[in-house]
Amino acid sequence: MMVHGITSAGLGAPDYRLALKQHKAYVSALRSLGLQVTMLEPDSSYPDSTFVEDVALCTSKMAVVTSPGAVARMGEEAGMEKVLSGYFDHLERISYPGTLEAGDVMMVGDHFYIGISERTNQNGAEQLIRILQRYGMTGEGVRFDEMLHLKTGVSYLEDDTMLVIDELSAHPAFERFKKIIVPPEEAYAANAVWVNNTVLLAKGYPKTLRNLECNGYRVLLLDVSEFRKLDGGLSCLSLRF
Repeated sequence: MMVHGITSAGLGAPDYRLALKQHKAYVSALRSLGLQVTMLEPDSSYPDSTFVEDVALCTSKMAVVTSPGAVARMGEEAGMEKVLSGYFDHLERISYPGTLEAGDVMMVGDHFYIGISERTNQNGAEQLIRILQRYGMTGEGVRFDEMLHLKTGVSYLEDDTMLVIDELSAHPAFERFKKIIVPPEEAYAANAVWVNNTVLLAKGYPKTLRNLECNGYRVLLLDVSEFRKLDGGLSCLSLRF
């Protein structure tokens, strides 16, 4: 059960019933934006398996089954491989000792930024880059400090625009992009999801909401308080392709 998931947030144990309600609202939001949603069966062997984004990367040409960097999540990717085989003709894999969690991977068109973190090592990043190149895509590693995953601090909102915390705003890899800065006290809001001209944003971050709306974005707010207690954000809860 998710209440036993990995956490460094220090916000207490999640309320399981409330988490179920929040997840239902999340799924409803995706469907309201025109997406078809496949719900996976719960797996009590892996308390963090609600964060499906980490164990696979889905692209326009293939999917990559990752190699989780957290010991408690190793093996979780096997079930996801079975699911994705029904959607993709081409499945690739990251092999240990390479580790890679797709929360560290941000797609910008056919280019992928890969965070080097506690969960994603250089070996895993290099494996992913080689895979991408075989399919005519590209990737590069991005080093950072004090975040779980790259997408903890930056989200791509299409049209060469990023929602980003100040720590990453001056990173050379992101120099060419327009940036909407998330204030330090609202850093959690940097993990957002762009879907069909709408930005899904965590509820409770008024400055970031205002910044997005002032830049012309339609915003849909979602309460994900119980997933935050497990270091999870909006993007973590789905694989979008």
